[in-house]
Amino acid sequence: MIRFYPAAAVHAALPWDRLIAALDAAFAADVHVPVRHVHRLSLDDRLLLMPAWRDACNGDDGALGVKLVTVMPGAAARGASTVAALYVLLDRATGAPRAVIDGEALTLRRTAAASALAARHMARVDADHLLLVGTGRLAPFMARAHCSARPILRLSVWGRHVERAQTLAQELRDDGLPAHAVDDLEAAAREAHIISCATASALPLVHGSWLAPGTHLDLVGGFTPAMREVDDVAVARSRIVVDTCAGALSEAGDLTGPLERGVIAREQVVAELADLVRGAVRGRTDARQITLFKSVGTALEDLAAAELVVA
Repeated sequence: MIRFYPAAAVHAALPWDRLIAALDAAFAADVHVPVRHVHRLSLDDRLLLMPAWRDACNGDDGALGVKLVTVMPGAAARGASTVAALYVLLDRATGAPRAVIDGEALTLRRTAAASALAARHMARVDADHLLLVGTGRLAPFMARAHCSARPILRLSVWGRHVERAQTLAQELRDDGLPAHAVDDLEAAAREAHIISCATASALPLVHGSWLAPGTHLDLVGGFTPAMREVDDVAVARSRIVVDTCAGALSEAGDLTGPLERGVIAREQVVAELADLVRGAVRGRTDARQITLFKSVGTALEDLAAAELVVA
């Protein structure tokens, strides 16, 4: 019988320390990750297929899996989510299905854990003030992951709607985190050590002129060329690392626009996350450096998280 893991089971199976360690190992390993397949179902609707596999090695049986994602803006009018996802984990040797896993829960946790892993290499060691920009589904997971990975003493929460920021801050305080809502994004950004953006914004929210030396930018919200979370000045001032070049340099508006206009050169994107994990490139080379991690998601993370759920 193929077992189904609902959202609650996925969250329970992926504590932050174990998930971050699993992603660290996955990025260091040899995993096959094709560029995601995007199929246009209509003018607005999309079907995304995200496969990844790891071959058998040294007694390990390997792993194979694929995430199926639908993006249907009109679903909200029918009372359904705009984005829906399922993950199918298969036996690498036989191809037989092993498990079906709630894809949204898997995505929320692996996305946040990847950012916490990147910040381990890119944020200053003494960074203890986190600014969370955004109040959507992903935002609280970003806060929890970062706070699990380092001693955050101050957690500022900003959103377009003050009431939602206050509600989220209270939710995070109930988890024991030092959260408070802020209504002045510029003032908060000028003081923050890590700025984590998880929005669907089409226009820049955080401006490079606001950033103090040593700030780390963590950008996870934008996943199309039409989306922006920071302006060109922020990008130009930063040492840039991406989750994968294949994804981020073709899909992330925060990078594709500045690259096309010559605001930055390709060489300013110094590494993928795998290069940091393997020790091939340093994420930060100076305490006053501004660093930027841009994530659009990779199926490698889904596979690592799915294996951990089933294990």
